[in-house]
Amino acid sequence: MAADHQDDTTAATTEGPRILLYSDDVDTREQVRLGVGRRLGRGAPDIRWTETATPAAALEQAESGQFDLLVLDGEAAKVGGMALARQVKDEVYACPPVLVLTGRPQDAWLAAWSDADAVVSQPLDPVELQAAVAGLLSRTPAA
Repeated sequence: MAADHQDDTTAATTEGPRILLYSDDVDTREQVRLGVGRRLGRGAPDIRWTETATPAAALEQAESGQFDLLVLDGEAAKVGGMALARQVKDEVYACPPVLVLTGRPQDAWLAAWSDADAVVSQPLDPVELQAAVAGLLSRTPAA
């Protein structure tokens, strides 16, 4: 019986991190997924992505408490990721870390206003993006 319990524990720890990705641009969402990759490293479990294209859906998903990281597009139309980051940091209990994507490096100060935990500017550098995601997830107990 002890072996069965051990197998259950192993199965529970092999689930990959859960990442919410918000952008109204399908190409941006694809660039993020491709830049980060399927998993954080060799032998690591697959990342479980949830994509949203509207701020209402992103907020609803963030409030669910099911995510280890939020990746928000600061250039999204109507409600950008910076405003959404500020809102979730203020309103979501035990908010996971937030990575904001900015249109240019000079916008990093705006992301700081939003209480983002990290910022990556466009054009997205896959190495920088993957490092930011891995770094934020390493600080999250559930990941």
